[in-house]
Amino acid sequence: MYKVEVRLVRILATVKNTAGELVGTLEKDDFTVLDEGVVQHIAVFERRTEQPLSVALLLDTSLSTAIELRYEADSIRKFLRAFFAESHPQDAVALYCFNYEVTRRVGFTRRPEPFEAALRRLKPEGGTSLYDAIYLACKELEEREGRRVLVVVTDGGDTTSAKDYHDALKAAHLADAVIYPILVMPIRSEAGRNIRGEHALIGLAQGTGGRVFTPSVGVPLDEAFREILRELRTQYLLGFYPRGVPKSKDGFHRLQVRVRRPGLQVSARSGYYEESASQGGGWRAVP
Repeated sequence: MYKVEVRLVRILATVKNTAGELVGTLEKDDFTVLDEGVVQHIAVFERRTEQPLSVALLLDTSLSTAIELRYEADSIRKFLRAFFAESHPQDAVALYCFNYEVTRRVGFTRRPEPFEAALRRLKPEGGTSLYDAIYLACKELEEREGRRVLVVVTDGGDTTSAKDYHDALKAAHLADAVIYPILVMPIRSEAGRNIRGEHALIGLAQGTGGRVFTPSVGVPLDEAFREILRELRTQYLLGFYPRGVPKSKDGFHRLQVRVRRPGLQVSARSGYYEESASQGGGWRAVP
């Protein structure tokens, strides 16, 4: 016997029907995973996975959020109550606030008290370091076991980050994290909206297997948080050990996840970096 490093690639997938309803009853054989176009054997499969869940809540506290911030904090409180009431004992949440700088207000915990104190102290000021916030949160998520999710509440694009869009997306891929941006929409008309910022958020969500919500404050924002919770409860976990796939020139492998049943649509991350493929994997004896 000798040892080789066998790297497990994990994929979190959400499936919906044509009506937009979540589908959580599929079997392993309903899925096909392709790595750079090469079909892979699905070695790990969990339906409605109960893998521990770490959620990084990223809240935009830049000056432009001054009017909506109180309402956003109220919706976050409701999300936290629902999350802690129904979550796995090992699940945890952290809170990061970002304006011209990024501050971790609450580390990963299951205790609600620190969040209440942090939310009461919110003060809008400065610019928007969105990409820095995603990058830094993902670096901390890398140390967490199980599923990793970012929920980003913001009203627009980045203005003050040292990192850029590609840095943020790569950090999310390296952390095996799904991004759910909630773009609070105080301005509905085309004039005055940050279209470039909206497109960036859509790209971050699609690249990691999440999706963008565009609610106004109040009931629509509450519903966006509830929908994210529903998706997290019906996620599939797929895992494979790459076989027959050549090394990528840029180190990034393009993934496709398909479902065989007609009328269903799957959301999953667009790829992974070779350096991150061992996340959740390990060593295995090979004869």
